[in-house]
Amino acid sequence: MDKLLIEGGYRLSGEVAISGAKNAALPLLCASLLSADPLRLDNLPQLNDIATMLRLLGDMGVVIHPEQNTVLLDSSGLNNPVASYEMVKTMRASILVLGPLLARCGEARVSLPGGCAIGARPVDQHIKGLQAMGAEIKVEHGYIHAKASRLKGARICTDMVTVTGTENLMMAAALAEGETVIENAAREPEVVDLANCLVSMGARISGAGTDVIRIRGVERLNGATHSIMPDRIETGTFLCAAAVTGGDIRLTRTSSAYLDTVVDKLMDAGCDVVSERDAIRLKAPGRLKAVSLRTAPYPAFPTDMQAQFMAINAVAEGVATIRETIFENRFMHAIELMRLGADIQIEGSNAIVRGVDHLQGATVMATDLRASASLIIAGLVAQGETLIDRIYHLDRGYEHIEEKLSRLGARVKRVR
Repeated sequence: MDKLLIEGGYRLSGEVAISGAKNAALPLLCASLLSADPLRLDNLPQLNDIATMLRLLGDMGVVIHPEQNTVLLDSSGLNNPVASYEMVKTMRASILVLGPLLARCGEARVSLPGGCAIGARPVDQHIKGLQAMGAEIKVEHGYIHAKASRLKGARICTDMVTVTGTENLMMAAALAEGETVIENAAREPEVVDLANCLVSMGARISGAGTDVIRIRGVERLNGATHSIMPDRIETGTFLCAAAVTGGDIRLTRTSSAYLDTVVDKLMDAGCDVVSERDAIRLKAPGRLKAVSLRTAPYPAFPTDMQAQFMAINAVAEGVATIRETIFENRFMHAIELMRLGADIQIEGSNAIVRGVDHLQGATVMATDLRASASLIIAGLVAQGETLIDRIYHLDRGYEHIEEKLSRLGARVKRVR
């Protein structure tokens, strides 16, 4: 099993390009199921989750033509509307095939995703929305069995804001008869990116990026070419890594447009952040100031950046309070940060972080994707060597992260 070895104490500087967004790419890959015409996706990141989704689509009969950071998907031979447990158990985003399969094939058999380390992520909102559109759904032996001769437009108000639920229902509604209105919809930029791709395929969608999305169904969708948006969480992670090391970096092929709250917090911490058309530059002070935050659905502070800010607060001047409102079990990285010498107190959904003068390298274990990133950030500034175990989590969401960090001056290498 691969591990990451980091020698701390080196300031990050230089320039690096940000990859395409994993959380945008996964639903976009599923959108290929909606049309018999080819869909070409550019700026596709090379990640384990992407490879898993491509294998799943291939099992369904999709012909896949991969190139460097580009893929052409041909779903004209779609013949197996099934997502097995073996595939879904490794990646919860596999549930995103449910809506497109049902809309295109009239049926779908998709495994329930099962548990998740960071907290409950139920799919009941997906099921309720599809039932409102006329689908007959049974949950038996761990699988969702869904049927519908043709889905019909409906008014759907989700009980909670759900990104994958919004995306699943939006894709299903694109081929439904009549108009579908999704209220309390997720507003994330990845939802907008999916909507833009669907529109280029011939879908009629308005309101993406707001909490009310309207979709007027069409008879069929066409092929298209779409470039995946930059990964805002990778962008934020590299900004935090530079900030904690007192660095000066420029990130290209990205934008601060989706990162207002993250950039604001970094500026509150004492960083100088300059936004360009397709780039961001950050200059950090000698020592950061502690910043408190509260996670919430977009456009508020993203839960996927909470762990990274806990790491920079661990060595910042002052005391910060971090409140997690999205996932009930997303402080597991705190224990590992404490192994490095961080002073963190957990009180329910709050973490009180008291900045220390320095961290010390140690062996730690990654518990989920963003926890992995927080441990890298801490390791970059810790004295001595930090060895991060179970980095297969990292490979699910960060493309060639050790190479990119090395390009910026970090001493980091993958070991087996």
